[in-house]
Amino acid sequence: MARYDRMTVLGAMGDIGVVPVFYNKDPQAAIDIIKACADGGARCVEFTNRGDLAWKVFVEAMERLVAEELDIILGVGSIVDAPTAGLYISSGADFVVGPLLNPEVARLCNRRKVAYSPGCGTVSEIAQAEELGVEIVKVFPAGEVGGPAFVKSVLGPCPWTRIMPTGGVDATRESLEAWFSAGVACVGIGSNLVTREIVQTRDYAGLTARVRQVVAWIEEIRAGPD
Repeated sequence: MARYDRMTVLGAMGDIGVVPVFYNKDPQAAIDIIKACADGGARCVEFTNRGDLAWKVFVEAMERLVAEELDIILGVGSIVDAPTAGLYISSGADFVVGPLLNPEVARLCNRRKVAYSPGCGTVSEIAQAEELGVEIVKVFPAGEVGGPAFVKSVLGPCPWTRIMPTGGVDATRESLEAWFSAGVACVGIGSNLVTREIVQTRDYAGLTARVRQVVAWIEEIRAGPD
């Protein structure tokens, strides 16, 4: 079962402001990436279910986090059906993210008190997700759906909605400022943060520095001008 309750996970996602998103088929590399992101201040990390037997990599990473008693919230992404969600939840996933909205996944996560952030591309999908108990809605693919302008337009009539754009968010101050100024609760960043070069060269210290800079920018943007 999850190590962290749903409210703790949702609070951490919102407080930190960024959820690094990645996949790697090598268990040790996955563990190193997770630790590097957490060391940079992003302790909520999303491992995507994208490769064959990806859940085995997830299990090994989770076992290491538990054994070393690391305060890291590890969730799973790219979940499109309830059986797969159940597999990861039984393996300890602290939150579930998907590229689409699946009511069966929402109900399963609600039963287990696990945070669920489905991908939505319209106001109607966002409203349906919220009716199913979703607290932080993933807007995906955020850049193609409409970018920060879409978020701002949604929050006009629906100010209670909490949005996490993923896909189209860059690890730059300019991009982060545009999204947070529009009113997002947090952002998900994949290969623009955990870059291919960093993974290939195993520059985990560089990844930590990169994540730390993103977290610092978000803090500055939220604080506003002096």
